[in-house]
Amino acid sequence: MKPAKAFTKKALISLLSIAAILTASYTFAATAEEIEARSDAAMEQFTKTVSAGKALLEKADGYLIFPSVIKAGLGIGGEYGEGALRVGGKTVQYYSTAAGSIGFQFGAQSKSVLMLFMTKDSLEQFRNSDGWEVGVDGSVALIELGAGGSIDTTNFTDPVIAFIFGQKGLMYNLTLEGTKMTKIVR
Repeated sequence: MKPAKAFTKKALISLLSIAAILTASYTFAATAEEIEARSDAAMEQFTKTVSAGKALLEKADGYLIFPSVIKAGLGIGGEYGEGALRVGGKTVQYYSTAAGSIGFQFGAQSKSVLMLFMTKDSLEQFRNSDGWEVGVDGSVALIELGAGGSIDTTNFTDPVIAFIFGQKGLMYNLTLEGTKMTKIVR
């Protein structure tokens, strides 16, 4: 087999594998109980990992937790996950998150995403939307964790802040830009 054909075959197999992973995410949607259990576990991990995690949660008017967002890509990529919007510590709605991308990317990853709504207005705007896209419907300050779970508190004046944590796997390109959140029924 010629090198170009071998590469094309490997690329095709990789793309089909990525499609299978993403299709499985859509096909085997989690039940409400599964989303709740996974969300609780992710929140426990967050408060153990981030030094000011509990204090931030107390200040937030609500938060959206996606306990497992699967991302895979080889030039073309996509991600999908399901989670819960909680207000006053109780789930009020379930959401899915999805994004597609084209560009330099390679690998697969599972991560947890937590978005904190720090104002009533940002929470209401999110809840009243049919589908909310980061960077289009609202801006999100992505907080980077330092050593030992320390955080830079300079972005805490933003109405929506987000954390990506619990990454497993290897993936170049860590962002929320272009990610769309949509209400789902469970």
